Parts: sequence; C-alpha cells; structure tokens
Amino acid sequence: MYEKKATIKKPVGLHARPATFLIQKANEYRSSIWIEKDERRVNAKSLLGVLSLGVAQGATISIIADGPDEVVAVDTLCELINSDFEE
Repeated sequence: MYEKKATIKKPVGLHARPATFLIQKANEYRSSIWIEKDERRVNAKSLLGVLSLGVAQGATISIIADGPDEVVAVDTLCELINSDFEE
C-alpha cells in the first residue's frame, strides 16, 4: 500500500470536470485506488464516490493505492492534481 497527500488548487474544488480527469487517469492502473478526505474513503475510479466527498479548494486529500502499480498510480494522480488538472 502506498499513500501520498495532495491539495486541491482549483477555485471550484474537485467538481465534475476535474473529477472526471482524475477517474479516467485512475482507471489506467490495475491497482485499487482510493481518495480519502476527513477519514472518509471512496473509490477513486467512481465518479459518484469522488463527487460525494465534496472536495473544496484548499482541501488536502490522500491518494491511496494497493496493487502492482501502486507507486506510479499515486504519483501520477498527485502530479495531475498538482498541475491543476492540466494534461
């Protein structure tokens, strides 16, 4: 299991469009991936789960993965968040 924290910079938080980018990227990996905020953990490959967290600008979330490509998955998702969801 591998975990890293990231802070959301987008003024509108983790709303539908950036959440969709995050989910699409998460689905490229075989590992199980979760996003955790305030001790609530959701599947990072589920749009409904990610949106249900209600992540606002400035919130710090944890990206957690477990599986064969866990390190690269977490690092890539954190880079996506840190780049403000620019591909």
